[in-house]
Amino acid sequence: MSHTWVTASDGVRLSVRISGPDDAPTVVLVHGYPDDGSMWDGVVAELTGRFRAVVYDVRGAGESGKPKGRRSYKLDQLAQDLAAVVEAVQPEGKVHLLAHDWGSIQTWHSVTGDELRGRLASFTSVSGPSLDHAGAWFRAQMRPSPRRLKHAVTQFLHSGYIVFFQIPLLPQLLWRVGAIGRLMKALDPSAEKPNVSDGVHGLKLYRANMLPRLSRPMPRSAEIPVQVLAPTGDAFVSTPLQTEIARWVPDLRVRRITGGHWVTRAKPELIAGAAAELIDYVEGGEESRGLKRSRVRDAKTRKFANKLVVVTGAGSGIGRATALAFAGEGADVVVTDINPEAAKETVNLLRAKGSVAAEYIVDSSDGDAVGRFAKQVRAEHGVPDIVVNNAGIGMSGPFLDTSVADWEKVIDVNLWGVIHGCRAFAEQLVERGEGGHIVNLASMAAYMPSKILPAYSTSKSAVLMLSECLRAELARENIAVTAICPGIVHTNITGSTRFVGVDKQEQSRRQKASTKIYGKRNFGPEKVARDILRAVERNTAVAPSTPEAKAVLVLSRLTPGLLRTAAKLDVTP
Repeated sequence: MSHTWVTASDGVRLSVRISGPDDAPTVVLVHGYPDDGSMWDGVVAELTGRFRAVVYDVRGAGESGKPKGRRSYKLDQLAQDLAAVVEAVQPEGKVHLLAHDWGSIQTWHSVTGDELRGRLASFTSVSGPSLDHAGAWFRAQMRPSPRRLKHAVTQFLHSGYIVFFQIPLLPQLLWRVGAIGRLMKALDPSAEKPNVSDGVHGLKLYRANMLPRLSRPMPRSAEIPVQVLAPTGDAFVSTPLQTEIARWVPDLRVRRITGGHWVTRAKPELIAGAAAELIDYVEGGEESRGLKRSRVRDAKTRKFANKLVVVTGAGSGIGRATALAFAGEGADVVVTDINPEAAKETVNLLRAKGSVAAEYIVDSSDGDAVGRFAKQVRAEHGVPDIVVNNAGIGMSGPFLDTSVADWEKVIDVNLWGVIHGCRAFAEQLVERGEGGHIVNLASMAAYMPSKILPAYSTSKSAVLMLSECLRAELARENIAVTAICPGIVHTNITGSTRFVGVDKQEQSRRQKASTKIYGKRNFGPEKVARDILRAVERNTAVAPSTPEAKAVLVLSRLTPGLLRTAAKLDVTP
């Protein structure tokens, strides 16, 4: 790492540190308030193997000069500071920008202005909007709409400190006694103890810019590719304020990441990785799946465009229909089945729809095999956005006729298969830090007692409860979990259902009788697939499919005794 000084247009000296190969693409990192350039240490460590990273302390922070006058902190002056740094470290060619908090605010002013026109290649913004965009956004929220009103109130609650910072003397006093530093730590554990001098001098950023810009916004457009990384747990900047800017940013990507305001410190590899993806693409590389799926497009775009979906047990029935439904909405799909021919047939159907598809032969009840499969998917296709744990088997017959081996078989596939799938892919989703969705196939039998389905109902009831527990646990990681509960659906599961306690001839008869009954019901797997896509889109916790599944769910909550009475009836096919 080398150190240099850059003199701003008004004579203020800026401390600049440079690391990484001289011939690599240059990335200028701009920190926020009340940080200094050291906030980027973790991110720079991730970047410097492939990029030339330039970090400077903005005026009023770190080793840079700290002018006294409020006018010295206006956005126009901050834009000139950035231009001076860019000119000093790279007199020719373009640079990429990565900024956080107030660093993003001032960088937006440069990206949408003329000071650096033609010198910028890309911009990745974290937790900091353009003040002009924000002012226009607030005005838009004033139109009558519950959604807009909610967004406006939420952001006002997030931004109360801005009004407080306009008060004379009191904020400085609270900085000096340590109160503001303790509050920052309470709101976001990733925040480090701030420098009091930086905190006090940085108040001028708010006093010089906030009220003039927010009250009289003059939004300008960005001409370069922009990527917004919006932490879902940000205590100061709401997601809509950062992301609803497509009208001013034609080439926009939005990635909602898990973390708090100082996610730059807590997850430097996540920030560096996302920024590197955009830089690589702008420098002529291939557009990553993360960039493709985060690109903001018009409303006509298919709902799951460029998403990666994994569907187990997709060789037929609900699994195949679900895979085809996601492909029809633009997703790339990876399918598994224990039947090679069935899996291959599904993939051929997917490719006919234009989907990028791949098949794997996996026994979902084999935890080691599922683990290897998950690692292979990550290596060959990337981390999936949606995982559908669909593989399952049917089993019918009285409890006393169901052997231990029968119980083990149905629980291994129906329950352990879901557990293995959740474990293998949830870890990947958490590590990626951009959320995701896990869908587990339960059944109406999960909440409807039956004397002829004790093993099957038990396994599906466990899947339902597992899904609800996992949904609660993974919520903080922005990973949704949905339990799908179909009723009577016409698939080939009836032809393979094991009827315990009867000979082969009687088992065959019951399989045929059940298939006939389900066929007359005429509720196909494509309708369940439709409900699965709707549940993912709406982030539904429990989604019954088929009219009887919906009715029984209501009865299970209102009149469970009625269902227990009905369970005693003889319904043997």
